[in-house]
Amino acid sequence: MNGSGMSPNGSNQEPGQEPGQEPGQEPSKEASRRSSRARTIGIASAIWGASIFLSRILGLVREQIIGRTLGASRQADLYFASFTLPDFLNYLLAAGALSIVFIPIFVKYLEAGDTRRGWEAFSVIANFIVVVGSLAIALMMVFARPLATLVAPGFTEAAEVDELVRLMRIILPAQFFHILGGLLSAALMAQDRHALPALAPLIYSGCIILGGLVGAYYPELGAEGFAWGVLAGSILGPFALPLFGCLKTHMRWHAALSLRSPDLHRYLLLSLPIMIGFSIVVVDEWIIKNQASFLAAGALAQLQYGRTLMKVPIGIFGMALGVASYPTISRLVAAGDVVEAYGVLSRTIRLMLVAILAAGVCLIVAGYEAVYLIWGMFGSRFTAADALETSRILALLTLGIGGWAAQSVISRGFYALGSTWLPTLVGTAVTFAMIPLYVVLRERFGAEGLAVASSTAILAYVFLLGWLQRRRFVKEAAARGAVLSAAPGMLSGVWRLSLAAVVAIGVGLALRMGLVAILPGNGVIAILVRGAVLCLAGIGVYAVAAWALGITELREVAQKVGRALRGRRS
Repeated sequence: MNGSGMSPNGSNQEPGQEPGQEPGQEPSKEASRRSSRARTIGIASAIWGASIFLSRILGLVREQIIGRTLGASRQADLYFASFTLPDFLNYLLAAGALSIVFIPIFVKYLEAGDTRRGWEAFSVIANFIVVVGSLAIALMMVFARPLATLVAPGFTEAAEVDELVRLMRIILPAQFFHILGGLLSAALMAQDRHALPALAPLIYSGCIILGGLVGAYYPELGAEGFAWGVLAGSILGPFALPLFGCLKTHMRWHAALSLRSPDLHRYLLLSLPIMIGFSIVVVDEWIIKNQASFLAAGALAQLQYGRTLMKVPIGIFGMALGVASYPTISRLVAAGDVVEAYGVLSRTIRLMLVAILAAGVCLIVAGYEAVYLIWGMFGSRFTAADALETSRILALLTLGIGGWAAQSVISRGFYALGSTWLPTLVGTAVTFAMIPLYVVLRERFGAEGLAVASSTAILAYVFLLGWLQRRRFVKEAAARGAVLSAAPGMLSGVWRLSLAAVVAIGVGLALRMGLVAILPGNGVIAILVRGAVLCLAGIGVYAVAAWALGITELREVAQKVGRALRGRRS
């Protein structure tokens, strides 16, 4: 208060009171709608956050079993390389973007109360995917051997190529169920039904774990046990669960295929740039696997293990917020409220960056302990030397963790505006510009050079994309006679957050030297204590530094926690 009994804006309204609202009056409809939107995003974020957290934990268990069964060996390299061709098919059919592309189409009919037309659009698109996907899988199964030499040209021995082809042919059909399941999940999420789509990845990971345990019991199976688990998991999880949910919502899947359907045309128009583009977000992993096939045995596996550990916080803080906020942002854009949509998007990214950089500090200062605890304990084939090299790779990959998390949210802002070409063209341009960097750094620094190239590429992509997105929202707002406020943008404060992270990493690495001298070795107690102390100290220093540098989002979180604690005491 300023001493005059007035609010800071010079009015007599109470804190939290809407403009023009009399004291004691019920909140306006707009305030209620905003509260409802926040509640919807909060519930969806909680569901997806819990799902992705558990999925990442199961993913770590899965990778632990892979590491303990296959180690950092050539067989592990072959297993991870076998996903490149199936992932390419998934990308070619825009399966990873099905929810992004289909939700606005479906939401348009739901908002108009025309569910019949919504399911007709679903049917036409789903049947098109069935036909095209089946044909593509059949062709890739037939030509798997020549394609294997493109996927991993560094694998030259006949036995290695045979094993790679065999694994690819097991995993390829799984993409059919992933793709259809993605469309079914999108239909549920458009109706704000997130539970079953969020549960699907858990079933998928569980089946891979089961397949790996069977493979460990029958050593002659080797990596094939995991591959068969992938196929079974794709059927039971990503496909069967959302299918069950759609049937409960009275899904009407018609046997219709019309190439003249305007909804199919819109789907193809929005998906085309994703299908034909080679954005760094997806191609980065393909390039790394391709280049790592030229390195010593185990290098590809170490890169994959490091990436898997980094994906845990990315999924929890980046993917969960992106998936949960996208339907709301799409509705705001469809309603013409572009300014509010940008506000939701920007705030989501800023809050996410605060959390993801804290996780990055923890991964860098306690990376060795995390890697050894997951893959190296209790007589595993994964050695202490493997853990040390993987932790170095992990630290270099983690330099780009903010970019990986932010891109999953920023890209959805473009998709909500119906713009899929721009992010794809930007991603493709960054990819082709960065390919020489991957090759040069691989030749000079091996796996660690590939990790640096990956972090550099994603950060370049995100900063360029964030700048372009603000310009696009400014243009869209102006077209509707509105102006974006002077509120902080998506990447506001990122340099101060980065500085706080650098300070925390420096303190954490210095503390690490003392802890290793006090608690040496790789025993369970030493690993757990060192890891916990380093992680907590790093995050604590990061929080203090961020607070001192004036990161408002951190202060908001602290204030909310303080109010909640005071409320409980009272």
